[in-house]
Amino acid sequence: MASKIGRAAHLICAAVVACAVLALLGLGYGPLPALGKALVPGGGVWQSASASTAVRSETLTLPALKGPVTVSFTAEGYASVKAGSDEDLFVAQGYVTARMRLTQLDLQRRMGAGRLSELVGAVALDSDKFQLRLGLLRTAEARWAATPRDSAAARALTGYAEGVNSWMRHLAKTGEWPTLYGLTGVRPQPWTPVDSLVVQGVVTQQMNFNTIALDYTLLRKSLGPELTMAWFPEFAPTEQRPYDPGPYKNLPLTPRTIRNANAADPAKTPEAAPAKSGAAPSTRALKAAAVPQDDVLPETLRQLDFNSNAWVANGPEVAGGGAMLAGDPHLSTTLPSYWFEISLTSPGYQTSGGSLPGLPGVLIGKNRNISWSLTNAQTVGTFFYEEKLSPDRPDSYYWKGAWRPMEKIQYSIPVRGGSDVPLTVDLTVHGPMMTLLGQRVAVDWMGNFPHNDLEALLAANRATDYTSFRQALGGWKAPALNFVYADEKGHIGTFLVGDVPQTPKGSQPWYPLSGTGDEDVVGTIPYEALPQSYDPPGHLIASTNQRPVTKDYPYYVGTSVDFDPGYRQSVIERFHSERGALTPEDYVTLQNDVTDDLAVKLKPTLLTALDGMELTGREREARALLASWNHSMDTDSPAASVWWTFLDAYLRGVFQPYWDEKKVPASEDPWILDLKRSPIPLREMLQYWTLEDPGNPAFTPPGGAPRTAPEVMRTAFRAAVKQLSGDLGADPAAWTWGKLHTREIPSLTGAPGLQYGPYGDGGSPWTVNAAGGDLSSSYGPSLRVIVRWPPAGAPEARAIYPGGQSETPTAAWYDNLIVLWREKKYLPMGPPQSARETTATWSLRAGE
Repeated sequence: MASKIGRAAHLICAAVVACAVLALLGLGYGPLPALGKALVPGGGVWQSASASTAVRSETLTLPALKGPVTVSFTAEGYASVKAGSDEDLFVAQGYVTARMRLTQLDLQRRMGAGRLSELVGAVALDSDKFQLRLGLLRTAEARWAATPRDSAAARALTGYAEGVNSWMRHLAKTGEWPTLYGLTGVRPQPWTPVDSLVVQGVVTQQMNFNTIALDYTLLRKSLGPELTMAWFPEFAPTEQRPYDPGPYKNLPLTPRTIRNANAADPAKTPEAAPAKSGAAPSTRALKAAAVPQDDVLPETLRQLDFNSNAWVANGPEVAGGGAMLAGDPHLSTTLPSYWFEISLTSPGYQTSGGSLPGLPGVLIGKNRNISWSLTNAQTVGTFFYEEKLSPDRPDSYYWKGAWRPMEKIQYSIPVRGGSDVPLTVDLTVHGPMMTLLGQRVAVDWMGNFPHNDLEALLAANRATDYTSFRQALGGWKAPALNFVYADEKGHIGTFLVGDVPQTPKGSQPWYPLSGTGDEDVVGTIPYEALPQSYDPPGHLIASTNQRPVTKDYPYYVGTSVDFDPGYRQSVIERFHSERGALTPEDYVTLQNDVTDDLAVKLKPTLLTALDGMELTGREREARALLASWNHSMDTDSPAASVWWTFLDAYLRGVFQPYWDEKKVPASEDPWILDLKRSPIPLREMLQYWTLEDPGNPAFTPPGGAPRTAPEVMRTAFRAAVKQLSGDLGADPAAWTWGKLHTREIPSLTGAPGLQYGPYGDGGSPWTVNAAGGDLSSSYGPSLRVIVRWPPAGAPEARAIYPGGQSETPTAAWYDNLIVLWREKKYLPMGPPQSARETTATWSLRAGE
């Protein structure tokens, strides 16, 4: 009875919130412009508001089906599809996903294809222009054109599109469109395979596109080249914990065989007429035309935080033997979620786990024989080229000894409530010309190469052992990922997949490269030489975005900016070594662990430093909190607040004088350059100097009196206590971390009132249970999966994510999983084992 009352209250509250949101949208608010006309009684949103949000048992007909399909739902909304053919399986997957997530599907494809303005107006023009310049749509079109129509990927994409369109045809008949379309009067276009590939491109961009080389340029111009490479080195001086320690293969590079879909074709790029003087430019410093205004890079469309965990253990590390896997990719947490939980059963597939709305198959999960998760490999995937330009030749660039005309692509961007906006995209042999962080460059990004990654993923869904799984993923090219693996026979492994491009020896790919042809990419690391580990003697493999190899690796994979400092890796390894044979319940504990390993390393030194100063009463209380602290960033821990605030003051106390004196342009890219974001290389340098070199000259500010690490630590501690006293009051025992640190799960639409939270919570960007971003976090474990493979018997699989299966705020399955996620509770991952576990069933039949 209590649950029914709670659900009714939830629906009432959701309805009230929805009405408030509609009122706000009528005037214009947040990401959406004014939509007053859409609120006319008898039409617009009121027509869409009558749509039923409850899932009930039904018998339905879908024209694209060739045979019967059954879709069942658990009480929490997890979906299972059982089909007699692989083609019907993906039709049903597309249909189910569209019924639950149509707005999400459409927003994702519009974002990638540069068509958001058509729906929400001029507020989205910057995003549309950026995406059209970068070229996700052009890549998706090229990828689909190159996909054999008899391949598994083509059949899956076609079937998925048919399923999505079956639901949209139903909505066209009933008029029960999701609220956003009622508000705007715009209707989503039919889904195509290209749309799914655009969505794939958006996900790739969020995981793999960054501006790190441009940030290095800003640092070089301000700090100078010496300090830049000393403080942001290729290799961090702290202890690194690669999952592949070597020895390594040094094989010839693999040539690029597929052309960049967003670059001018070198074979079709004629030489322009020579300059009148006949003289060719000799340096990259040739004066160029005025730099155009920056392209506005939406923060949600580039790689910023990268906290993902995946680990596997076997043998004596697992209670009872066998193998066990845990995975929790860390992404932006939103309503609806990145993930849609589903089980897929057909002659070719018996797979369960997290699917990406818009794409067929399962990205993280298990089948009858194997299980897998993944982390971002963090390897370099975005290169920038400084093309030689001239005011005398505004539409040409100099490459391999001659001036070449830029290839031009014209677009007309439709804008709801306004006139179409024209856009011209210039392409060189390296990629599209863009202006980012004040720098005019051509972008060579791995996501713009039209490889058939979906074919690789679907083959991995069907794999039966490590060999077939790794062979299947040999065709995966972008983004570069670490796949982590465990199977029914007790084997474990991990390996890196994806293209990792290499430039000529002597080049510095952490900076923009010369566009004249002498620093062009010369190939990629061969698949056989990429990092991997299989059944190691220690019976544990963990992948936490760390550099996967040592300095001895013969290829370039990135700098210290690219990789995680290894704090989560240390916690995971220590947890296994201290506890021994582990159970799935232990992995639940570990996935939710909020230990700060940097505190483990530095707290003794801090306490010793504080012994050398006279403390006030409040400072003594704060020190006592630290002394008895277990290094855990728990919600109710005041010591966590002291530590966090101290560390922020310590880092800024060391580096802010240099930032001020050298005029580092932190505002150009706060995510990388602002000290408040605690840049990873600076944390690593600070850790190293504090423990190994406390007299390092960096502790002395420019032109200031000499200082040491203990002196700066004491000053930072005093500043932290003063700040906390002002922010949280006079009683240090009341400085709990949850008062400073919150989580929020916002609506994907950005509409106010449809989010969950904010609420006080534990964790930080550096804990296993990560909370990325600043003190108000909307980034962290987007899906938690645990799979146990015992030596005999059926596997045990469980999962949870912070969201719900439905995108409709009034639906019971909108945010129902968040409480379970917060309470460290998981649900079985896989099809229902009995009728008692099924709350509704759809019987899908072929027919009109």
